[in-house]
Amino acid sequence: MQQHLAKLKADGAVITFVPTLGALHAGHLSLIKRAQKLGSIVVCSIFVNPTQFNDPKDLEMYPRPIADDIQKLKQVNCDVLFNPGVNEMYADNEKWHLDIGGLEGLLEGKFRPGHYQGVTQVVHKLFDIVKPDIALFGQKDYQQFLVISRMVSLLNLPVKLVMCPIEREADGLAMSSRNIHLSPADRKHALILSKTLNKIKHEFNPDNISQLKQQAEAVISNEPGVELAYFEIADGDTLHPADKNTKSFVALVAAKVGKTRLIDNVIIND
Repeated sequence: MQQHLAKLKADGAVITFVPTLGALHAGHLSLIKRAQKLGSIVVCSIFVNPTQFNDPKDLEMYPRPIADDIQKLKQVNCDVLFNPGVNEMYADNEKWHLDIGGLEGLLEGKFRPGHYQGVTQVVHKLFDIVKPDIALFGQKDYQQFLVISRMVSLLNLPVKLVMCPIEREADGLAMSSRNIHLSPADRKHALILSKTLNKIKHEFNPDNISQLKQQAEAVISNEPGVELAYFEIADGDTLHPADKNTKSFVALVAAKVGKTRLIDNVIIND
């Protein structure tokens, strides 16, 4: 991988990189299409990274349709696929800890302890292997983008990060590799997440944040088959709860729909 890319770089290529866990959908492919506009060689990695799963069952159930993924990458003319095995990415007894500050214990970090250590560990490895000029991530994992930005800044890594908008199904559901686990009834109930986020965006008033948050929590909690983990209207830079003096706002939600955990968000203003 490194030899192949070093040769291309010596010839003046601008390397763009889209790291994924596979089970690719139109959201991932939109990142690759954007990457093609920003550079000359697009690398996509597919690696289901064990260190970012704090639930062994979730890791085991994570879809891995590699033949289907390769087909999709060919269809959009992705240049390079990096698809390593776990023993290629990790040695035994590896230690990793990066102090990413308050972001680690908020929202997803609070519900999935250790998750962002696993994310920074693997993304750092991937950046070290691919040495991209530009790396692209989806807005759906908004907190992940902030965490990776923090890592890049702390370690002074020479890569530009780009966050790309959420791709949605026609009915508004955020595209996710986990959506395949939703039953038809779950699928219908899951729409309450994007509907509520959009309502908050359209009715947003910085003087009314706690009331809007309570209303959103009530609406989602009352939807059959949906178990709310959190709904937060947060500062877009820190993810601390927003107040009327906040400059940029984002609304974020996580919920279990049936047996499937989904996340979504909407940028209210930036």
